[in-house]
Amino acid sequence: MSKPDTRTLLAMLHDLVAAALAWSFAYLLRFNFELPTNFIDEMVRTLLWVAPLQGVIFWRFGLYQGLWRYASVTDLRRIFLAVLSAAALIPLVLWMFRVSAVVPRSVLVINPVLLLLIMGGSRFVYRLWKEQGLYRNIQLNGEPVLVLGAGDAAASLSRELWRSNDWRLVGFLDDDVKTHGHSLNGIKVLGALDDLPQWAAQLSVKQAIIAMPSGSHLVRKRAIKLCSQAGLKVLTVPSFDDLLSGRVAISQLRAVELDDLLGRDPVTLDAAGLHELLTGKTVLVTGAGGSIGSELCRQIAHFRPGILMLYEQSEFALYTIEQELLLVRPDLDCEFLIGDVRDAARLDEVMDKHRPAVVFHAAAYKHVPLMEQHNAWQAVRNNVLGTWTVAHASQRHGVGKFVMISTDKAVNPTNVMGASKRLAEMVCQSLQRPGGTSFVMVRFGNVLGSTGSVIPKFREQIAKGGPVTVTHPEITRYFMSIPEAAQLVLQAGLMGEGGEIFVLDMGEPVKIVDLAKDLIRLSGMTEDDIRIEFTGLRPGEKLYEELLADSEHTLSTPHPKLRIARAREVDAAWLEGLLAWVGTHATQNDTEVKQILAQWVPEYLPDTGHQQV
Repeated sequence: MSKPDTRTLLAMLHDLVAAALAWSFAYLLRFNFELPTNFIDEMVRTLLWVAPLQGVIFWRFGLYQGLWRYASVTDLRRIFLAVLSAAALIPLVLWMFRVSAVVPRSVLVINPVLLLLIMGGSRFVYRLWKEQGLYRNIQLNGEPVLVLGAGDAAASLSRELWRSNDWRLVGFLDDDVKTHGHSLNGIKVLGALDDLPQWAAQLSVKQAIIAMPSGSHLVRKRAIKLCSQAGLKVLTVPSFDDLLSGRVAISQLRAVELDDLLGRDPVTLDAAGLHELLTGKTVLVTGAGGSIGSELCRQIAHFRPGILMLYEQSEFALYTIEQELLLVRPDLDCEFLIGDVRDAARLDEVMDKHRPAVVFHAAAYKHVPLMEQHNAWQAVRNNVLGTWTVAHASQRHGVGKFVMISTDKAVNPTNVMGASKRLAEMVCQSLQRPGGTSFVMVRFGNVLGSTGSVIPKFREQIAKGGPVTVTHPEITRYFMSIPEAAQLVLQAGLMGEGGEIFVLDMGEPVKIVDLAKDLIRLSGMTEDDIRIEFTGLRPGEKLYEELLADSEHTLSTPHPKLRIARAREVDAAWLEGLLAWVGTHATQNDTEVKQILAQWVPEYLPDTGHQQV
C-alpha cells in the first residue's frame, strides 16, 4: 500500500475530528445541551472506540482516493454508505469488547446524521470555494460570454467557466422554450438563439461558445451564422465523438473551423459487417501516406486488422503515418512498405508474403492543373497503369475485395486527371469475373483539408494578409470531411459485390468564393481586411462538378449516403487495347495524350473546362 500524502492525511484528520464532533454533539442534543456528569465520562470512553472504528471504515470505503475540489454525488454516496456501516457496527463493537458504558439509543440515531452533514457538507463547501461558487454572483472579473445551448454539455461547460478568471458566464441561449427563464448552475437561460444580437448588445458580450455537440449540423451552422452576424468571436466544444471522457473542459474548447460550417450529420456504419470484413484480416492500402489513404488506415485500425500493410511511394509521407500509428496504435501489426503502384514485381513480393484479403487503392495523381500541363502522360501511367497493376496483382494473389478510390472529376471529364480516373474505373470493371476478386469503385468530390486542396491554400493566403485567390465567382464544388469520406469508402467496400461504382452523397455544392469569405470571417477579419481576387479558370477546370455522367443512372442502396452508378461496361478486348497504349514506355506529349484519351473516353472534352456551366 502506498504511503498517504499530506492531502490524504489532512482529509483523514478532518474526518476523525468530524467523528468526534458528531459523537459529542449527539450526546449534547440528546440532553438538550445539559449533559449529566456521569454521561460525560461515558461519552469520552466510548469515543475512544468509535472514532478509530469510523476512521478504519472510512479508509476501507475509499473516501480518500478522490480530490475534494471535484467532490460529486458519487463521493456523497460513498460517504453515506461508510457512515451507515459505521452506525451499524458501533453497538456491535461496543458489545463485543464489553465496553462498560450506557449509550442512549437516540445518540446512535443522531450521530450518523450529524456525521453525514459534517463530512459531506465540508467537502462541497470546499469545492464551491475552489470554484469561486460562493461569490460567483458578485464576480465582476473576466470577459462576459454567452453559451449557446442549455443541455448537458452546456451545464458541464458552465462549471468549468466558474473556475476561470478569464471568463464570466452571463447567460445561456437555447431554442427549447421549456428551458427559458430557468437557471442552469445559477445562470439564467435568457431566450432563443435568435435573441443573440439583443442579449450580446445588452450584456456587452463579444464572445460566444457553442455547446451543442449532439445537435444537427444545421443547428450548429445556424448558431455560427448568428454569432458572425452579431460580430461575436465564437468557440465551440468538441463533438461527442471527441469527448471520450464525457466531460467538457475549457482546454477542449476550439475555434470554429470550416468543417463546422460545412458539417454533415454523422455517418452510420455497419460495424458488425466491417468487423467481419476487416477484423483479423490482412488489409493493404496503397497511397497510405496521402490524405484519404492515411485516414483509411486510421479508420481500418479501429477494426483491429490482423496486419495493416501501408504501401506508399513517398518516403516522407510513409514516415509521417508510421510515426502516428506507432504512437497511437502501438499494438497494431503494421507493415510500412515503400513502392510504386506500377511496379508489378514489388507488388508480387509484398502480396505473396502477407496475402491481403482486402485492398484499398488510394494511390493516384490528383492535382488537376499539375496533371494538365507537362505531366499528362505521367497522370495516365500512374492512375491507369498503376490501377491495373495493383488490381491484376490482387487477382493473382486471391484478394477477396479490391476497393478503388475514384473522383467526381471522372464524370464528363474536362481534364486529364478526371479522364485517367474514369479509365481506371473501366479497367476495374473489365477485370470483374464471377467468383474472383470483387472490384468496387467509390466516387466522391473534394475533401476538406486534403493535400493540394483549396482550403490549406486559402488559410496560407489569409495568414500572409491576402489576397485570397479564387478562379471564378461562380465556381462550385462538392465537399465532405476526410473522415466522412473514409468511412463511406469502408461502407461501400463492405456493400459492394463486384463491378459497382458507388457514388457518395456529397450534399449541396458550395461556391468556392463563399468558402473564402467564411474562412476570412472565421479568421477574425473582414473582406475589407483580406481582399478576394478572381484569377480565371485554370487549364482543365470547369465551373461545376458532376457525380454522374449523362449516360449513367443510379440505384439506391440500404445506406442513405450511398448510391450505385450504372456506367457502360467494357470487355477484355477493350482492356487489351488500352494496356497496349498505357504499357508503352515511350514518352508522349500532352497534346498526344489528350487526343488518345478522347478516343478511349468519348465523354472527355479536353481543354473546354472554361466553357462548362
